[in-house]
Amino acid sequence: MSTALNCNICFIGGGNMAQALIGGLLSRGLPATRVTVSDPVEHVRELLQAKDIHVTDNNIDAIQDADIVVLAVKPQVLADVLKPLNGLFTDKLIVSIVAGAEIETISAFTGTEMVVRVMPNTPALVQTGAHGLFAYPVVDDTKRELASQVLAATGLTLWVESEDQIDAVTAVSGSGPAYFFYMMESMIRAGKNMGLDEKTATALTLQTALGAAQMAITSSNTPAELRKNVTSPNGTTQAALEVFDRAQISQNIQTALAAAQKRSQELAQDLSDSAK
Repeated sequence: MSTALNCNICFIGGGNMAQALIGGLLSRGLPATRVTVSDPVEHVRELLQAKDIHVTDNNIDAIQDADIVVLAVKPQVLADVLKPLNGLFTDKLIVSIVAGAEIETISAFTGTEMVVRVMPNTPALVQTGAHGLFAYPVVDDTKRELASQVLAATGLTLWVESEDQIDAVTAVSGSGPAYFFYMMESMIRAGKNMGLDEKTATALTLQTALGAAQMAITSSNTPAELRKNVTSPNGTTQAALEVFDRAQISQNIQTALAAAQKRSQELAQDLSDSAK
């Protein structure tokens, strides 16, 4: 069976997320000689070239021998990047991590529907990402497995059943790290207000977040059950959670994620309209 480690992989765009994916693939055994990165920024090319990766600023040259092309550019430059490449993707699999770029939009620019759309998140930078993937039926199981392998180098990969669900993935995991950072900020601030120095409040908060996530991942219990298990009747945890409930924190989180989903839909529509 074909594996990503036997493929020539081209990255159009060599920013942080591309570098995270490249680092993950290299650590899994992909030879650096199989990676090409096209980026207009000289210092990005120099950084990657130091790792024995082939670099260029010519996208046409970059994709020529590629089996897999990873699109890792900003949404606002996608049209300018792809229009000169239309019709050059025969027998190539496109993996797009471009925010808001629907497969229909990418297909219009490239002339192919052999596209996997991915919503990654920033913990991919430390190999603990969560990636939602979607493709049209034209992308067969072998190609889907290749895409999964590329993304699995930096974290969890989950396929969704419809492209609309990518907007939900965006709301839950794409934007999700910021929600947890927001909670951390608030807990650190509270710790300082109660007399802890910033270093101590920060260390306690971050380790607690890490520990809670690890428990939720490894336990057979649901997060709701884990919460109940640490909430003693009339205890300190219950006192805090009752304040959350009175402030309707759970409902507000659901409203917030719905707003993120709606904004994701709007941005995708804007990008689609600009492509016409």
